[in-house]
Amino acid sequence: MKTHVCLVSYHELGLKGKNRSTFERRLVDNLSFLLGERFTVRKIHGRILVDVAKAEEIDEVAYRISRVPGVANVMPSLCVGRDLSEMCHVSLRAIEKITPAPLTFRVTAKRSNTDFEMTSQELNEQIGAFLVEHTEMHVDLKNPDVNVRVTVIGGKTFISVIKISGAGGLPVGSSGKLISLLSSGFDSPVATWRMIRRGAIGIGLHFSAAPAVSDTSTRQVHEIGEILAETGGLARIYSVPFGDIQREIASTIYPDLRILLYRRVMFAVAQRLAQAENAKALLTGESLGQVASQTMENLIATSEGVTIPIFRPLIGDDKHEIIEIAKRIGTYDLSAQAVDDCCTLFMPRSPETHVKLARIHEACAQLDIERFVDECLEVMDWQDYPCNRYTAPKTLIK
Repeated sequence: MKTHVCLVSYHELGLKGKNRSTFERRLVDNLSFLLGERFTVRKIHGRILVDVAKAEEIDEVAYRISRVPGVANVMPSLCVGRDLSEMCHVSLRAIEKITPAPLTFRVTAKRSNTDFEMTSQELNEQIGAFLVEHTEMHVDLKNPDVNVRVTVIGGKTFISVIKISGAGGLPVGSSGKLISLLSSGFDSPVATWRMIRRGAIGIGLHFSAAPAVSDTSTRQVHEIGEILAETGGLARIYSVPFGDIQREIASTIYPDLRILLYRRVMFAVAQRLAQAENAKALLTGESLGQVASQTMENLIATSEGVTIPIFRPLIGDDKHEIIEIAKRIGTYDLSAQAVDDCCTLFMPRSPETHVKLARIHEACAQLDIERFVDECLEVMDWQDYPCNRYTAPKTLIK
């Protein structure tokens, strides 16, 4: 009797030595949480197995699994016994469902049990010969139209003709919490995804230009949040209407310094929020030299007052590389939509690109930054997302 399952593999977790079992349990727990009670998730011989009761759901379940950090790849599979004849016939039926019909194939057999009477190569040859006899396909070991994967684990055999690449990395919850300065553009969602992929729990902090302009950027950031939440690593997005503070800064400070002062205040708010959330670091989507505020001097000036680490995973990437990742993770279409946000409000014609710290200190002395931070925290709102590893801070619960 055959059943439908997803066979999940992981690579990096296997290098964790004595801590390996902890990472494996965390990945199993995360998958169980995201998939829900209808699906049984369990570890078997260096892999994870997800039972799928309804055949028509298996493609959707496999896609959802592939989005979860820690997963190297997932194979929607038919689970059968260790009878060779059954393996052959199930392999044939799996191929017959592929459209358009493949012209070439190969068989890739693996055994986790040495008590199985046939070697992997013998399995390749036997199943391959059966498929040649019962189809019009021929063998192509280098570039086949379909690769029939036959995996013998314990008393079961898993047969798959599809292998979906996963997010890779480490299970969410392995690396602590961080505050991500999240916008609706390309960069910060990609940076957030990268750190979630390294096991971090992401907490977004979005500054909109409301009430000076419409709050469309916040709605767009929440749509991006729905995509990032498919990883199970985005816990919450805080939103701050920042337009009034920008207006006050713009009326007080030289135009060429406005952006840098906006950023100083944003970092101050993020650090205060990190204290409440017990987050260990901040995260930005900054890339060296991409815009005026991201030169070396300006990066130093804007982050000078921050006492916890600031992660910039895109610092050496160009825009093309960032956009390609945005397409891969699904945020590109949303980020490509132009919306009003705080980055374009009161934008000077000629922003400072290589600021001296003395000028920044002089400008900061003209502003009550602590008051700005308090005001941001008072008007802050948030939206939660499913995250197995997140506990909300009591001081911010309404």
